Amino acid sequence: MSARSTAVPLRPVPRRRPAPPAIQLLQTARHGLAEAAESAVPATRYVAAHLAALRAAAAVLAARGDPAASRRGRPRSVWVLLPEVEPALREWAAFFAAGAGKRAAAEAGLPRAVSTHEANDLLHDAEIFVALVETTLGIDSQPMLPVAG
Repeated sequence: MSARSTAVPLRPVPRRRPAPPAIQLLQTARHGLAEAAESAVPATRYVAAHLAALRAAAAVLAARGDPAASRRGRPRSVWVLLPEVEPALREWAAFFAAGAGKRAAAEAGLPRAVSTHEANDLLHDAEIFVALVETTLGIDSQPMLPVAG
Protein backbone atom coordinates (compact mmCIF):
# COMPACT_ATOMS: atom_id res chain seq x y z
CA MET A 1 0.00 0.00 0.00
CA SER A 2 1.39 3.43 -0.86
CA ALA A 3 1.87 6.23 1.65
CA ARG A 4 -0.51 8.32 -0.38
CA SER A 5 -3.46 5.95 0.13
CA THR A 6 -3.02 5.86 3.92
CA ALA A 7 -2.48 9.60 4.39
CA VAL A 8 -4.81 11.37 6.79
CA PRO A 9 -5.90 14.94 5.98
CA LEU A 10 -4.23 17.55 8.19
CA ARG A 11 -7.50 19.31 8.85
CA PRO A 12 -11.05 18.02 8.93
CA VAL A 13 -13.18 18.48 5.87
CA PRO A 14 -15.74 21.20 6.66
CA ARG A 15 -19.37 20.12 6.75
CA ARG A 16 -21.87 21.74 4.49
CA ARG A 17 -24.18 24.08 6.36
CA PRO A 18 -27.80 22.92 6.17
CA ALA A 19 -30.14 24.84 3.89
CA PRO A 20 -31.85 27.93 5.35
CA PRO A 21 -35.25 26.17 5.60
CA ALA A 22 -33.71 23.50 7.85
CA ILE A 23 -32.10 26.12 10.07
CA GLN A 24 -35.38 28.06 10.26
CA LEU A 25 -37.25 24.91 11.26
CA LEU A 26 -34.73 24.25 14.04
CA GLN A 27 -35.08 27.83 15.29
CA THR A 28 -38.85 27.40 15.31
CA ALA A 29 -38.42 24.11 17.18
CA ARG A 30 -36.30 25.86 19.82
CA HIS A 31 -38.98 28.57 20.18
CA GLY A 32 -41.56 25.81 20.63
CA LEU A 33 -39.48 24.22 23.38
CA ALA A 34 -39.24 27.57 25.16
CA GLU A 35 -43.01 28.04 24.83
CA ALA A 36 -43.58 24.55 26.23
CA ALA A 37 -41.26 25.17 29.15
CA GLU A 38 -43.09 28.39 30.04
CA SER A 39 -46.58 26.91 29.88
CA ALA A 40 -48.33 26.03 33.11
CA VAL A 41 -51.04 24.11 31.23
CA PRO A 42 -50.03 20.47 30.63
CA ALA A 43 -51.94 20.16 27.34
CA THR A 44 -50.29 23.30 25.96
CA ARG A 45 -46.88 22.09 27.12
CA TYR A 46 -47.41 18.69 25.49
CA VAL A 47 -48.61 20.16 22.19
CA ALA A 48 -45.78 22.71 22.00
CA ALA A 49 -43.14 20.07 22.80
CA HIS A 50 -44.55 17.61 20.27
CA LEU A 51 -44.70 20.29 17.57
CA ALA A 52 -41.11 21.28 18.36
CA ALA A 53 -40.03 17.68 17.76
CA LEU A 54 -42.07 17.60 14.54
CA ARG A 55 -40.32 20.73 13.28
CA ALA A 56 -36.92 19.28 14.14
CA ALA A 57 -37.78 16.14 12.17
CA ALA A 58 -38.91 18.33 9.27
CA ALA A 59 -35.53 20.09 9.44
CA VAL A 60 -33.82 16.75 8.80
CA LEU A 61 -36.02 16.23 5.75
CA ALA A 62 -35.31 19.77 4.55
CA ALA A 63 -31.56 19.25 4.96
CA ARG A 64 -31.32 15.71 3.59
CA GLY A 65 -34.09 15.70 1.03
CA ASP A 66 -37.65 14.50 1.20
CA PRO A 67 -37.93 10.93 -0.14
CA ALA A 68 -41.62 11.53 -0.85
CA ALA A 69 -40.78 14.22 -3.38
CA SER A 70 -39.76 11.59 -5.92
CA ARG A 71 -42.84 9.43 -5.37
CA ARG A 72 -46.46 9.86 -6.22
CA GLY A 73 -49.25 8.82 -3.96
CA ARG A 74 -50.79 10.01 -0.77
CA PRO A 75 -48.79 12.19 1.62
CA ARG A 76 -46.87 10.42 4.35
CA SER A 77 -46.12 11.57 7.86
CA VAL A 78 -42.82 13.17 8.74
CA TRP A 79 -42.44 10.36 11.28
CA VAL A 80 -42.69 7.80 8.46
CA LEU A 81 -40.26 9.68 6.21
CA LEU A 82 -37.63 10.48 8.87
CA PRO A 83 -36.18 6.93 9.18
CA GLU A 84 -35.83 6.79 5.40
CA VAL A 85 -33.47 9.77 5.33
CA GLU A 86 -31.86 9.25 8.75
CA PRO A 87 -32.13 5.62 9.95
CA ALA A 88 -30.42 6.47 13.25
CA LEU A 89 -33.55 8.42 14.24
CA ARG A 90 -35.94 5.49 13.64
CA GLU A 91 -36.76 4.91 17.32
CA TRP A 92 -37.34 8.61 17.92
CA ALA A 93 -39.68 8.74 14.93
CA ALA A 94 -41.70 5.80 16.29
CA PHE A 95 -41.82 7.39 19.74
CA PHE A 96 -43.14 10.73 18.52
CA ALA A 97 -45.51 9.10 16.02
CA ALA A 98 -47.05 7.19 18.93
CA GLY A 99 -47.73 10.48 20.72
CA ALA A 100 -49.49 12.15 17.78
CA GLY A 101 -52.94 10.97 18.88
CA LYS A 102 -52.41 12.31 22.37
CA ARG A 103 -51.27 15.63 20.88
CA ALA A 104 -54.43 15.75 18.74
CA ALA A 105 -56.58 15.09 21.82
CA ALA A 106 -54.79 17.86 23.73
CA GLU A 107 -55.20 20.26 20.79
CA ALA A 108 -58.90 19.41 20.67
CA GLY A 109 -59.21 20.41 24.32
CA LEU A 110 -60.27 17.02 25.59
CA PRO A 111 -60.28 17.03 29.38
CA ARG A 112 -57.46 15.07 30.95
CA ALA A 113 -55.89 14.41 27.53
CA VAL A 114 -52.43 14.60 29.11
CA SER A 115 -51.18 14.71 32.66
CA THR A 116 -48.60 17.09 34.04
CA HIS A 117 -46.15 14.19 34.25
CA GLU A 118 -46.72 13.22 30.60
CA ALA A 119 -46.26 16.82 29.46
CA ASN A 120 -43.05 17.21 31.45
CA ASP A 121 -41.67 13.92 30.15
CA LEU A 122 -42.46 14.80 26.55
CA LEU A 123 -40.84 18.21 26.92
CA HIS A 124 -37.69 16.54 28.25
CA ASP A 125 -37.67 14.02 25.39
CA ALA A 126 -38.32 16.74 22.79
CA GLU A 127 -35.38 18.77 24.13
CA ILE A 128 -33.11 15.74 23.74
CA PHE A 129 -34.45 15.05 20.24
CA VAL A 130 -33.99 18.64 19.02
CA ALA A 131 -30.40 18.67 20.33
CA LEU A 132 -29.76 15.31 18.64
CA VAL A 133 -31.11 16.64 15.33
CA GLU A 134 -28.87 19.69 15.64
CA THR A 135 -25.87 17.44 16.21
CA THR A 136 -26.91 15.17 13.35
CA LEU A 137 -27.08 18.16 11.01
CA GLY A 138 -23.78 19.59 12.26
CA ILE A 139 -25.33 22.61 13.94
CA ASP A 140 -24.15 23.74 17.34
CA SER A 141 -26.93 23.18 19.83
CA GLN A 142 -28.06 26.49 21.26
CA PRO A 143 -30.82 26.16 23.83
CA MET A 144 -32.94 29.25 24.06
CA LEU A 145 -33.42 31.26 27.20
CA PRO A 146 -36.92 31.08 28.69
CA VAL A 147 -39.46 33.40 27.12
CA ALA A 148 -40.03 36.52 29.22
CA GLY A 149 -43.56 36.71 30.56
